[in-house]
Amino acid sequence: MTDIALSMQDRTNPRFNRGNRFVDTASRAGLLIAILAVVLYGSLASPVFFTTGNLVNVLTSMAIVGIVVVGMTFVLVVGGLADLSVPATIACGAILSLALQPMIGPVPAFILAVALAGACGLVNGLLVGYVGINPIIATLGVGTIVLGIVQAAVGGVIVYGTDPASAALVKSRVLGIPTIALIFLAIAIVGNFVLSRSFWGRWTIATGGNYNAAEASAVPVRAVKAGAFIITALCSGLSGALLGLTLQSARPLVGTGYEFSAITAVVVGGVSIMGGFGSVPRAIAGLVFVQLLTNVMVLQGVRTPVQGFVLGLLIAIAVALDVALRKRGVA
Repeated sequence: MTDIALSMQDRTNPRFNRGNRFVDTASRAGLLIAILAVVLYGSLASPVFFTTGNLVNVLTSMAIVGIVVVGMTFVLVVGGLADLSVPATIACGAILSLALQPMIGPVPAFILAVALAGACGLVNGLLVGYVGINPIIATLGVGTIVLGIVQAAVGGVIVYGTDPASAALVKSRVLGIPTIALIFLAIAIVGNFVLSRSFWGRWTIATGGNYNAAEASAVPVRAVKAGAFIITALCSGLSGALLGLTLQSARPLVGTGYEFSAITAVVVGGVSIMGGFGSVPRAIAGLVFVQLLTNVMVLQGVRTPVQGFVLGLLIAIAVALDVALRKRGVA
């Protein structure tokens, strides 16, 4: 069934079988060149850029967003546009992992927080995959409801952690590498394996490439589409729980802006916002570029509104490039 789906996809999506080798190579090398250019500029413009403390801060920040990026990659590849409930699921993970510690202990609280975030993703998946509601509207609505419930549960106040041992574990380092970065690496490896090596990943790509053809090839397109939102919610919940343990405090708006950062990284990495094309390594490459660029702008004292303008411009350029490449039939 998988082979049939992929065969159908190859016949119906010209992006995968009429590639211009030069343009394809240029598109892949462009991001690497951009990363090297940012690193070179950062090292010349700021003496702080290449310090251990700054790089560890970048790596830690990258890990929190990166876990969300892995999940968001599935949503875009399956043709789900975007998951705007990410801020709510991050808040759910962060607040519950701390608030439940005194009642059930740190480990059960962590697991339950991530599971409840995943339940939000299940609702998103059912609405998008089975009911057929537009993903933007469905995830925005569910996110608003979940965030309201979380705010009501904690009374709109900041929740603080009560278990210093769990905070020390998350903040620890292994051979100088932050533990949270190693967790992100493990999630990225698993996500890449699922998307590129498993039947579920092939179904995800086939569904995003041509929904009707995949359905005609007996791919369970509704379940696959719903699964992408569940994966994203679980990743967001995990990211939120780790963020809460790291900060040892969480407020209802702790996840604000993470959805934009994740979407920016995934799109800049070359994952098609129209579905059917993309990979976790590409999305992570986009994440590295965006995080380094943001770090350089912060070190240079660039104001926050200007940073937002630059990142928004990156999304516009990436989407325009995606459309242009799709018309040319290359990736």
